[in-house]
Amino acid sequence: MADWVPDEITVVSLPMRTRFRGITHREVLLARGPAGWGEWGPFLDYHGDEIVPWWRAAVEWATTEPPTPVRDRVPVNCTVPAVDPEAAHRIAATSGCITAKIKIAEPGQSEADDLARIEAVRDALGPAGKIRVDANGAWVVDEAERRLKVLASYDLEYVEQPCMDVADLATVRMTLARAGIDIAIAADESIRRSDDPWRVVELEAADVAVLKVQPLGGIRACLDLAERLPMPVVISSALETSVGLAAGVACAAALPDLPYACGLNTAALLSADIVSEPLMATSGSLPVGRIGPDPQLLAQHQAPPERIAFWRDRLVETRSRGGAA
Repeated sequence: MADWVPDEITVVSLPMRTRFRGITHREVLLARGPAGWGEWGPFLDYHGDEIVPWWRAAVEWATTEPPTPVRDRVPVNCTVPAVDPEAAHRIAATSGCITAKIKIAEPGQSEADDLARIEAVRDALGPAGKIRVDANGAWVVDEAERRLKVLASYDLEYVEQPCMDVADLATVRMTLARAGIDIAIAADESIRRSDDPWRVVELEAADVAVLKVQPLGGIRACLDLAERLPMPVVISSALETSVGLAAGVACAAALPDLPYACGLNTAALLSADIVSEPLMATSGSLPVGRIGPDPQLLAQHQAPPERIAFWRDRLVETRSRGGAA
């Protein structure tokens, strides 16, 4: 499929329920192929060679059938943005999930804001609920160690990317262990935005690996990495529409072991989608299966002409870098 040309390309812009990752609308390019629709949605702060794997993932989903699943549903967490405690409680309580990932360390917010949000989610989920937090690499070592000693009292499942630098992650993990603080470290950006994702393994910097299908180049690339990593993995979302999320679910469904809920319930962050029945959790899980867009919704949420031109130009440049397959 090195020279594959999509049967059809369209670009959509979907409003978010709340600002997330600094955006209020999610733009993605959709490409139709012989197996269905693929989705290409590298964030706008991604450039050059690092967005080539995103296109390879879209091509794979549009042109090939997914691996054979070993489960027909995938357990997922709800995602709680950096919102006020009342909103955080509502999101967790109505999510249909027993696990929540909470965004913390948001620029402009305080430690007290983070703690209030975590407490609200704990109240919503009850003592049996599982909580994980994501700092998106916001802290330096000293700040991470201080914050995590406080957060350990909330019985966290893990903390995702407390520091951006891999060596710093390793330092924090070692310091917590020596202090007898039982809190697992998960690596996300240190894998998907790294020239050397294996450094996380070499430095023993994490207990859990967060893998995302689009940034890593597709389902099979994800599964290959998961097989070689000496740690459990969580398949997570890159804020896709339900079309793209289905690829993540297919990846998680093919993993031999899945000890953690996956971060694939992010259609709940969108206030509109391009499928008639968005991929949303029921009883804490998502069904496995390809899903196609509704033509009327595609038309309704088509991006403005200048944004379509932007994405088409971006794709031309990406294919010129080796993203044709």
